[in-house]
Amino acid sequence: MTKLLLWKQKVKEFYGEHDFWITPLFKFLLAFVVFSQINGLLGFMRQIDNIFVVLILSLICAMFSINVMTILACLLILGHCYAVGIETAGFAAVLLILLLILFLRFTSEDNVALILTPISFTLHIPAAVPVGCGILRGASSAVPSGCGVILYFFMKLVKDRATVLQGNETEPLQKLQLLLDGVLKNEEMWLTVVVFAAVVVIVSVISRASFDYAWRIAIVTGSVVYIVIMVFGSMFMSVSTELAGIILSGVAAIIIGFIIEFFELGVDYSRTELTQFEDDEYIYYVKAVPKALVSESKKSVKKFTPNSKVVEEVKLDEVRQNKETKAYQQESQHQEIKPIPEGNLSQTEKAHTQDFSAKQNTTQEEPEAVPVERVAEEDFDFEKQLEESLKNL
Repeated sequence: MTKLLLWKQKVKEFYGEHDFWITPLFKFLLAFVVFSQINGLLGFMRQIDNIFVVLILSLICAMFSINVMTILACLLILGHCYAVGIETAGFAAVLLILLLILFLRFTSEDNVALILTPISFTLHIPAAVPVGCGILRGASSAVPSGCGVILYFFMKLVKDRATVLQGNETEPLQKLQLLLDGVLKNEEMWLTVVVFAAVVVIVSVISRASFDYAWRIAIVTGSVVYIVIMVFGSMFMSVSTELAGIILSGVAAIIIGFIIEFFELGVDYSRTELTQFEDDEYIYYVKAVPKALVSESKKSVKKFTPNSKVVEEVKLDEVRQNKETKAYQQESQHQEIKPIPEGNLSQTEKAHTQDFSAKQNTTQEEPEAVPVERVAEEDFDFEKQLEESLKNL
């Protein structure tokens, strides 16, 4: 667990230092997945069903907020619906306007829930969206997640009925009636909307409670509620669903929820403290739960390379040579210079030795001191000496 906490702190520090390019990168990847999914579900207009168009739109979304991604996704859906037929495009425009009005009326800041919901259905993990929205955003995120469910099932409807909607034999009113019935009478879609709303509210309420391990209990409870309502609701409403897919989606929601809880919350309930204080009007009962943090010990490691060893050896040799030269100079000062036989020297060497010996003699010879005569104090006559000096003047 300690290693996981250290890794978590390093990840957060890395993101805090490099968020100026990590956040646009995440937006780019999210937009690329969203636009690729829309082209994969619909893909009727060849002009926009192109990897280069997807890349350009993703780059635009990376530089702006999530609202731009939502608008571009809606325009992309309208473009594919227009390729199917003008009736389909008109119905899609009205539906998208109603969803955006409902979305903007309640929760205009939860665009991520609206975008991630269709992606979760493509990845076969739809339960992860209401669980994540419940613990991160609150009960209000039930509206954008429900709008995302309706949007996904509408795209699926257009894909399944594309042959009828593109045919010239079908009247325009019949096409509109087909689309309207496909949305209003889709029991699986409305069951999923109800389940999403219930899971979001339950997870939001439990995760904001004050008892220990509230987030984990909320995640498990929300996933179990999703599985139970989907299974029994499909049996009661005679909706064909895959039991294995529902269970796997619930398990995936638990795993993803625990990962979110580890990075977003990460508290240590073993060190919980209950405190009480009051002011003039209220008495406060506070439960303080510290976050699980680990202080990383700083270690200084000294690396030794072959080059550094060579440099150290060279420095040691220089120190030894300096010591030897100093000792040799001190010894040479105390020793006498022995004369070299002149027979073994050349004329130039003799001249140099004579000059050197002359300099040595001049420096070494000192003038002899003149002896000072001391006169006894008793024999010295001061008056007599004064008279002699006056005569000389």
